Amino acid sequence: MQTLRLYAYIDEIARTGSIRQAAERLSITPSALNRRVIALEQELGVEVFERLGRGVRLSTAGELLIDMMRKHLADTETLKSRIADLSGLRRGHVSVACSQAVLPNFMPAEISKYQSQYPMVTFSILNKEGKEAAEALLNYSVDLAIVLDHLPHSEFQTALAVPQPIYAVFRKSHPLASRSKVTFSDCLEYPLALPTAQYGVRKTLETLADHKTTRLQPTIEADSYVLLQKYVECTDAIGFELKIGAPMASNSALISRPLQFTRTMPGHLHIVHLKSRTLPVAVARFAQQISETLSHE
Repeated sequence: MQTLRLYAYIDEIARTGSIRQAAERLSITPSALNRRVIALEQELGVEVFERLGRGVRLSTAGELLIDMMRKHLADTETLKSRIADLSGLRRGHVSVACSQAVLPNFMPAEISKYQSQYPMVTFSILNKEGKEAAEALLNYSVDLAIVLDHLPHSEFQTALAVPQPIYAVFRKSHPLASRSKVTFSDCLEYPLALPTAQYGVRKTLETLADHKTTRLQPTIEADSYVLLQKYVECTDAIGFELKIGAPMASNSALISRPLQFTRTMPGHLHIVHLKSRTLPVAVARFAQQISETLSHE
């Protein structure tokens, strides 16, 4: 356990880039934490961290070491989860990196459903797309990623990839509200409220625009889907969401209509984890649950 505690200390310093900040989070004194680091460096015969003016960063040896430590910590959590499962406690923690479209409706419903069976399981949900989600998986910050982007990395395993249509979103009094479906060309006649470039929906829309040899010119762009929806509520602007994140007409001032595509354009929502990692029981069960939900939508 002392070794695991040391691993957790080194991991926290690496994540914060500061011995002082890490000490505050770990509830120990900076001097005590620094002594642990120095003792480890003396034992290894190399510096784990480079000391900078306002913090620290991993040395080359430290980067090799932290990979091993994070894998060991993750494997330990898996073991603890399996032991708890054997004893019937059903404990565990699930950490997920999600595309923003998954956050408002899908994730709260799935977490609530899961915790109705396993109330002692806790969750951490991070809003991350593409590259950030991949980095979070690789450094063991999260167990799973649910993203629109395909993560092309040899260390990743895709548990499920399901088509995810894009919906146009507008207020109920909008001129397009009477239509059951709308085209991308229809939408271009109105102000556009778009997510910023890092989001998968925006990338798909940019591809659509390229096919039409036009350029997207949003009236507003933001990295908050909540802000975009609020703006759409009070204007004639059109926003765009994945089907999974589209507002439900029964409890929203907005309505959504599927975009018609002249060619196969919808992206896929991917559930991804590290290929080399055995997932903790709680995580594996949650991955299975959301896979079943998405497969039946």
